Amino acid sequence: MSVTIPGGAPIGSSPVAARPQSEQLKHEYTATETYSRNILGPVEFELYDLQVAASVASPTLPGQVSPANKAQIVEDGEVFKLKTKIRFNNTPLTRLLLCLGIDVKINFCIEGCGGNATEVDVSSSITTQKGEFEYEIEWAGTPKVAGMTPGFYAIAAVANIEMSDHPCAPCLLGAGYVAGVLMQVYDA
Repeated sequence: MSVTIPGGAPIGSSPVAARPQSEQLKHEYTATETYSRNILGPVEFELYDLQVAASVASPTLPGQVSPANKAQIVEDGEVFKLKTKIRFNNTPLTRLLLCLGIDVKINFCIEGCGGNATEVDVSSSITTQKGEFEYEIEWAGTPKVAGMTPGFYAIAAVANIEMSDHPCAPCLLGAGYVAGVLMQVYDA
């Protein structure tokens, strides 16, 4: 037996033939049944806006050479900040987990590029609060304290999302990263 789709080839006659669009079969047993396939909804997060910010204000004119780049050019004894933002979606399950207190640990990976530039990691963490879906996580310190030598660096932020204090929680709920920020450390 051959079934022909209007405007198409018989089913089974060609691997590129148009296939009929059929709805997924519903396994309801009476006319009064209703099923909810996703009661709590997915839990998702977005890690974004990775930044390096030096603490020293830009010099005034005419000593100002490139104010837009100053935040990424840091003296070895100068305090600077690494920061990123994380945003969670708003579903019933996300609201519950945020209320219970998810631990968000950000490991800032600072990789030296060439020369004597070192490779170091520094980290910072927060615990989520009820009703808050967006957080800014930062680390502050000096290159000397972090163990950075003068040179050029590429920076990434790696996130681990977990509920470490809860006995029923799995080891890791989620992970992610954001990268692409560059900075330079110079000897004063």
